[in-house]
Amino acid sequence: MPDLALQAPFSEIRHSPATQNLCGIKQGFRTFVHLFEYMIYPIVALGNPVLKERAKEIDLRMPELPALIEDMFETMYQASGVGLAAPQIGKGIRLFVIDAEPMDEENLKGAKMVFINPLKIEENGTPWPYEEGCLSIPGIREEVKRPEKITLEYLDEKGEKHKKTFEGMLARVVQHEYDHLEGKLFIEYLSPFRKKLIQNKLNDILKGKAKADYPIRFALQTKR
Repeated sequence: MPDLALQAPFSEIRHSPATQNLCGIKQGFRTFVHLFEYMIYPIVALGNPVLKERAKEIDLRMPELPALIEDMFETMYQASGVGLAAPQIGKGIRLFVIDAEPMDEENLKGAKMVFINPLKIEENGTPWPYEEGCLSIPGIREEVKRPEKITLEYLDEKGEKHKKTFEGMLARVVQHEYDHLEGKLFIEYLSPFRKKLIQNKLNDILKGKAKADYPIRFALQTKR
């Protein structure tokens, strides 16, 4: 989509008078600058220690926090994700963002949220299955059972405190991302039999042989 934004002004440059060319150049430059207002982080892949560690609480006075939140949203969108936790970009802090609307545009419209220093109060309800994937584990999707509801206490991007219960699909997105802050991956919910079936794929990720259509940093690259 960014390519399309750049094509329009430069198309005008080719086909407009000289005076309009200058306007087209300025518009194209503004669009180019806008694309680089955000940093797109590479996703940290399975095997990186940060994915197995409990994340640390954030000091809200952290000056780079607002920019980091925006960068995480843009990184998530570029990877076509609906949630992203800070450990997935190599930062061991208690922060995750979600935008679950693509999963259910009718019932989850506007479900774009920021969770800072979240704390799980409880999970309840009948566990239900759903096929999950993870940007840090490319190419693998498996059925995972999770409780219907989760209640969290957390701060939003304005520093305001909330206590909220999430249900259904939104609960699942929140549960998945919260797990990242606890150093837990969705594959840990799988039975030994299911894990054995996907072990070769997991090994490929650990060796850096897997593919993803978004920037990703494999554990072997991190060690170099």
